[in-house]
Amino acid sequence: MADTIRNDDSAARPAACRIERDLLGPAEIPADAFWGVHTSRAIANFPISGTPIGRFAELVQALAIVKQAAARTNHALGDLDGERAAAIEAACIRIRQDRHSHSQFVVDAMQGGAGTSTNMNANEVIANLALEIMGRPKGDYAALHPNDHVNMAQSTNDAYPTALRLAALFAVDPLLDALAALAEALDAKAREFAPILKVGRTQLRDAVPMTLGQEFGAFRSMVQAEIRNLRAQSAAFLQVNLGGTAIGTGINTRPDHARLVTAELARLTGHPITSAPDFIEATSDVGAFTQFSGALKRLALKLSKIAGDLRLLSSGPRAGLGEIVLPAVQAGSSIMPGKINPVIPEMVSQVAYLVAGHDVTITLCAEGGQLQLNPFEPMISYCLLSSISLLTPAIDTLRTRCIAGIAADRERCRALSDNSLGVVTALVPVLGYETCSALARRALAEGSRIADLVLEEDLLSRERLTDLLSPDRLTSPNLGSLSVDADW
Repeated sequence: MADTIRNDDSAARPAACRIERDLLGPAEIPADAFWGVHTSRAIANFPISGTPIGRFAELVQALAIVKQAAARTNHALGDLDGERAAAIEAACIRIRQDRHSHSQFVVDAMQGGAGTSTNMNANEVIANLALEIMGRPKGDYAALHPNDHVNMAQSTNDAYPTALRLAALFAVDPLLDALAALAEALDAKAREFAPILKVGRTQLRDAVPMTLGQEFGAFRSMVQAEIRNLRAQSAAFLQVNLGGTAIGTGINTRPDHARLVTAELARLTGHPITSAPDFIEATSDVGAFTQFSGALKRLALKLSKIAGDLRLLSSGPRAGLGEIVLPAVQAGSSIMPGKINPVIPEMVSQVAYLVAGHDVTITLCAEGGQLQLNPFEPMISYCLLSSISLLTPAIDTLRTRCIAGIAADRERCRALSDNSLGVVTALVPVLGYETCSALARRALAEGSRIADLVLEEDLLSRERLTDLLSPDRLTSPNLGSLSVDADW
């Protein structure tokens, strides 16, 4: 697309183009493009990631909502006539409803300028869509101008961060839905595996007994905690600086503009959007993004922990733990026939590592802001929205292609439990630590069971031993019967 742009009038032009001008001079724009000269400069300047902002649907929709709210407010205040306001609003609605229009949002997501290229791309697309709605040709900016009308009473410095906050709110909803479904799937497995006794482990060494259901119940609780945390952290996005314009002083706006435009945002989004209490602080600060990125990282690391545990628990099939069996979703080796790998958990961990890397980048971008503006919000936007867009399908895939199909190897769990030394911990209150240590050493040396040695040394009666080593006492002594399978 950048190859079609020429910056001099004397060069031969393709037939299908129009000329637009900015402070740098004229430029050729493809005749069918809804973007204009400012976007063309950004296309030439930032051939970086190959990822246009149009790939982030939530950001495009949020930009359209910001411009729609501004047009409504400017018309209500008498600064924008009814025809232009209606055309701008219709263009914004079209962008929100028609994903094909997102292809016109072509500037690279990695850009300098604090988001100016993104804001101008939105202004130009909306202006030219509005001109089409008015029956006028693209580029007829005397009739409706990207800056004077679409960007009226706005700056990149309040429109762009407001749109990014809205985009994060829009993107987090599918993520929360995916997490809720994952928690339900883990809960179903926790109930299915509730009766299965197994060995607990700490530092990859045998520890006290537990049930497989308790292990999966802990996974469920981890996910539920992250749902609560994401909801809490995303609340910071409900405060916006729209109306603060360039640095937060509200220059070029009417006194009621910020209040009215924020009310329009709330109506259009259905979220309780409010104005930030200090626009100057809000314009320069990106704390809400770093806070939310930290929540995404925390979620990602917990998902990776779950994924790693699934890999360990399913290791084998004959030389590992082998307590669970993951669904076989593809052949695992080009050289070893019959090998099946835990590819879904591996994918989840890799996504988690990338999210953690994005969080580091966002941290550095936040630190790099100076004085009244942080110019690195485009990279914050790229990393934040990329993290969400990666986590959501990764979670759905983990649920549907892994968690839902996990089976327990009951016999393997029983065999490992029977030979575990961890049960000796339950005897410490009765026999004492030293006696139990000696039992554990002897059992390990001889390959014996703890229960057999206690009876052999006549340390406890069979009845007392059976009571102390009952599955319910071992796995949940204060919660009553769990109907755990065991054969002591």
